Amino acid sequence: MADIFSKWFNGLERTRKQTFGRISSLLGTSEITNDTWDDLEAALIQADMGLETTQSVIESLKATVDKEGLTHAPELQEKLREELINRLDPAPESLIPADRPAVILLVGVNGSGKTTTAAKLGKRYSNEGLKVLLAAADTYRAAAVDQLQVWADRLNIPIISGQTGGDPGAVAFDAVEAAKARGTDLLLIDTAGRLHTRFNLMEELKKVHRVVGKALTGAPHGVWLVLDATTGQNALQQARSFNQTTRVTGVILTKLDSSARGGMAFAIQRELHVPILFAGLGEKPEDLQPFDRNEFVNGILAEH
Repeated sequence: MADIFSKWFNGLERTRKQTFGRISSLLGTSEITNDTWDDLEAALIQADMGLETTQSVIESLKATVDKEGLTHAPELQEKLREELINRLDPAPESLIPADRPAVILLVGVNGSGKTTTAAKLGKRYSNEGLKVLLAAADTYRAAAVDQLQVWADRLNIPIISGQTGGDPGAVAFDAVEAAKARGTDLLLIDTAGRLHTRFNLMEELKKVHRVVGKALTGAPHGVWLVLDATTGQNALQQARSFNQTTRVTGVILTKLDSSARGGMAFAIQRELHVPILFAGLGEKPEDLQPFDRNEFVNGILAEH
């Protein structure tokens, strides 16, 4: 357990030091004043929590202060911790549905870490004893197909891929058929992250979604949106677009260790109302950790 905590503590160092860390100092020994609220609001906005989420948190804390008669700023620290934890959904006990093969679409823009995340997920579930198949359906970017192929070879995980510039729907269909024929437990499909226009990208995703459903009734069983934490509020726009197109069922936040914008997790939660499933706390496969809302909040608010 200590090792898990250290992963979160170390991985969230930038967020803690550059943004949320200010909160510990401003909630010092003073009494709660208007300046306290102004400073806290500024710190939360700077952490990329977003204006709406920040204002909602402040209003809730003010109500708690009034109700419980709190007068000293340090008393706010624990109330803030509780408030932030409660604003994040707990991760489901089981992320992979009972259906076999379970089909998961990984969606997100190029540069979000989507392809690497597909490989890391493949390794995680393969290590847990599941029979995993990868599908390189990001056919519009040759590097994505090659990258996933390299990962698959390195991790000894089978992969279905098509020709660069080919039909991603055809790759997805072939992958589902292969998964059924091989008795696969989990099929992870890496989808396209860039086309000439956002409209074309979203239409292509709709097509892949439909094709997968035709190949296997009930599929896809999950649509996991991969978001780069370093992009802050831009990730919120991405979340809206992808959710409107494919009905996202879970979020994976990558590059949290490289970001001082951990507050965007709360904005994403408020926007999508779906759980954050994994967090990227480093480059190694084992650094993709199942999301733990308690460890996350403790990691960004820790004083040392």
